[in-house]
Amino acid sequence: MPRTRVLIADDHTVVAEGLQSLLQDKFDLVGMVHDGRALLDAAEKLRPDVIVTDISMPLLNGLDAIRQIRERQPDTKLIVLTMHADTELAVDAFRKGASGYLLKVSPGEELITEITQVAQGRAYVTTLLAKDLITVLLAARGKDPGDTPLTPRQREVLQLIAEGRTMKEVASILHISPRTAE
Repeated sequence: MPRTRVLIADDHTVVAEGLQSLLQDKFDLVGMVHDGRALLDAAEKLRPDVIVTDISMPLLNGLDAIRQIRERQPDTKLIVLTMHADTELAVDAFRKGASGYLLKVSPGEELITEITQVAQGRAYVTTLLAKDLITVLLAARGKDPGDTPLTPRQREVLQLIAEGRTMKEVASILHISPRTAE
C-alpha cells in the first residue's frame, strides 16, 4: 500500500522543519510551504493526500486556504495544526472543510495518529478540545453557518490590509485591480 502523501504549511520554519523530522519516516512528505498563497499553489501542483496547515499564516490564512482547496480538490484531506485552543475556531475550520483539528501543544504521536485517521476518511479532533467542541456544536444547532458579514474575498483583502499591505500590493497578490481592492 502506498504511503500517504503529506504537504506541510506553517509560517514558522522551525515548526515546519520539526514536523518534517517527525513525519518523514511514516509518510511521503511532498512539500513544505510558509504562507497561504503558496499552500494553494502547492496543493494544486503536488496533489497531496493530506495537508497539515496552520491557521495564522501570511498572505492568506489557513481557514480561507482550506475553503479554497476543498472547493478545488474535494478528495484532499485537511488538518489544522494550531496554537489556537478555541472551539469556535475549530467549528469554523470544520465548516470550511477541515477533517482534523490538533493543537501544537499535543504530543507528536497524536499528529501521526490524526494523519492516519484522516487519510482513511475519518474526522479527528484533539482530545484537548473534543468535549468543548461537542458542546458548541450542539448549541449551534439551528443557526445558519453562513452568517458572516464579509464575503471570503473581502476577508482576504482585510487580512492583507491588516498585514500592512498597500492597496496596490493587495491588488497584485489577489490578481485584481487596485480599484476593486479598494
